[in-house]
Amino acid sequence: MNPSIIDVSIIIVSYNSFKLLKACLESLFKHSMDFNIEIIAVDNNSTEGEVDTITNEFENIILIKNSTNEGFGAANNQGLAIAKGKYVLFLNNDTIFFENTVKKVFDFAESIKRPVIVGCKLLNQDKTLQHSVFNFPSVLNVFTSNFFLYAIFPRSRYFNKYHLMNRGDIKTTEVDVVTGAFLFCSIDIIKQIDGFDERFFFYNEETDLCYRVKQNGGKVFYFPETSVVHLKGGTAKTISWFAHKHQSESTVKFFQKHFSRPKFISNMVFHYIGIFIRIPIFLLFGIITFSQNLIIRSFYHFKLLFIYPKNLYKDNLYDAN
Repeated sequence: MNPSIIDVSIIIVSYNSFKLLKACLESLFKHSMDFNIEIIAVDNNSTEGEVDTITNEFENIILIKNSTNEGFGAANNQGLAIAKGKYVLFLNNDTIFFENTVKKVFDFAESIKRPVIVGCKLLNQDKTLQHSVFNFPSVLNVFTSNFFLYAIFPRSRYFNKYHLMNRGDIKTTEVDVVTGAFLFCSIDIIKQIDGFDERFFFYNEETDLCYRVKQNGGKVFYFPETSVVHLKGGTAKTISWFAHKHQSESTVKFFQKHFSRPKFISNMVFHYIGIFIRIPIFLLFGIITFSQNLIIRSFYHFKLLFIYPKNLYKDNLYDAN
């Protein structure tokens, strides 16, 4: 094996959570064998200390330190710009390895003989299966998601965008989207489409990336023959306005970018009706169950009614399919 040839460039974006980053790096180095990797850590202006205190514990980590929080997509693009691998793995810092997962995914990608994005199986901390595969947004699944039909018909391909995961027997298969916690990609096609769209600050970056890769002749695969633990930011139970706000905004941005006028209008109606009906539902169940989190979620959904992101995709809007 030629040590001068990098098989996989692994890009890890971090913002605080240094304990998670350290655990991720320790497990990654322990379980990466028989291929050549480089690790690029991008720190998005962490405020709880210096990321160097972690990265200096490991050899040959390339560190990029931002003076502002550039967002998930922009930070990954910084790493992509200097990556030298044949493949690039966009990896969350809250992942833990317990086997040689990157090599197994690398070997699978090599067997496809065309540009790919590959996601492995993601597990919760207790090793239960985590949803990591879903369908692209459509008028149908936006409607079913906002009107709770996904919960009533969890295994239906028509009513639940996560239907493949709910079957319980999913094998290696081509899919629409794999979760961005572990996003293994052919670097040439990712650079060809200019990486992540940085107008998505947080959430839906991977959906947009998978969509554009498929538009340009690539394939997206779910490869459950190997797995990593995804902690989802650790054990924090707090309800974040930041997460609610950016999740809603990024959803609207995807509609703005990729949908024609009729589909855009339909999805916007369903999206905001879905927000509206959750206000009394969360509030009522919060009062009945004495759940402060549900009451806070009700308040956050009320605030979302007044949030609409600036259209940064005017050239795309209504020109899509």
